[in-house]
Amino acid sequence: MKTIPDQIADIKEKLPDLTPTPPSLKAQVSSHDLKARLDWGEPGLTIIDARDFESFDKSRITGAVPMPMDELVDRAKASLEPVRDIYIYAETDEQTAEAANLLRAAGFRKVAELKGGIPAWKAIDGPIDGALEHGNPGPAAYNVFARLQHHAKAQKINK
Repeated sequence: MKTIPDQIADIKEKLPDLTPTPPSLKAQVSSHDLKARLDWGEPGLTIIDARDFESFDKSRITGAVPMPMDELVDRAKASLEPVRDIYIYAETDEQTAEAANLLRAAGFRKVAELKGGIPAWKAIDGPIDGALEHGNPGPAAYNVFARLQHHAKAQKINK
């Protein structure tokens, strides 16, 4: 007669693998591939924006971290594990490939180039952050007095 642990092991062998796995990481990925990975819900990845800080501030994939090309390797080594899944994009596909190759040469083993960058991400309605995406708030947005005056005027109009 089998023990309970042996019976459990036998049953597990007969069942298919029920543990979900993320989409596989390829050297080059589309926006759809990255979105599928994000939709899968497992947070074990990093999205790197290898453009300059000004471009990053204007528009970026939500959750991306800025690592401009000239600082890329140093910043990545300081903050990421070499086995971390990394998705990277830059201004052009050529710059993206260059940035990915810099990371690979530095010992990062799981680097995926996001083909099409920000335009491709926007085309599939991927979440975007940045000043261009949400408008640049005027000085009144940070002035409590001006905001209270605006609110008071709106209340008078609505009466």
